Amino acid sequence: MPRRSFLIAALATLPIAFAATPGQADTARYLEEARKLASSMPPKLVEVLEDEIAKGGAAQAIAVCREKAPKMAAAASEQSGWNIRRVSLKNRNPKAAPDAWEKAALEEFDRRAAAGESAATLEKGEVVSDGGQQVYRYMKALPTRELCLQCHGTPEKLDAAAKARLGELYPEDKATGYTAGQLRGAMTLKKAL
Repeated sequence: MPRRSFLIAALATLPIAFAATPGQADTARYLEEARKLASSMPPKLVEVLEDEIAKGGAAQAIAVCREKAPKMAAAASEQSGWNIRRVSLKNRNPKAAPDAWEKAALEEFDRRAAAGESAATLEKGEVVSDGGQQVYRYMKALPTRELCLQCHGTPEKLDAAAKARLGELYPEDKATGYTAGQLRGAMTLKKAL
């Protein structure tokens, strides 16, 4: 009888374990929320960048990505409940270095882009365990726009003032050499379930 009691007790816990796992409807909802957030941020950043470039050129616009973009992500994080940031395998800002999950996703994006997929369509979303807690992780690739090439293009094509300013602010800069359409990095979002 003890074995049977143990088996009944074990089976009785199964519905609780399954109930703790997000269902397909929940996962679809998280995916949609993440997509909307990740898609809404780049256009706002581009608008601010265009204004700043028009005022004082690429060198002055560096402050947008350095200071304003993180503030925009922090405000969107606070408002939405998601942790939002930008990451890249060739990061300029050390704070934009990817964690292990983000690195694997970016490497997957690179392979998919090399196989012919457009960087603009690359995304990944899934429920993972993070420090013993279930979280929804999402990444949306950021393709390099023409505008971005003023600071992220090939070094010989960078404006001299922008190049000098980048050298001052980011002596370990790895974020140049891109062409339009190339995968530059990604928006990454995370939310505890």
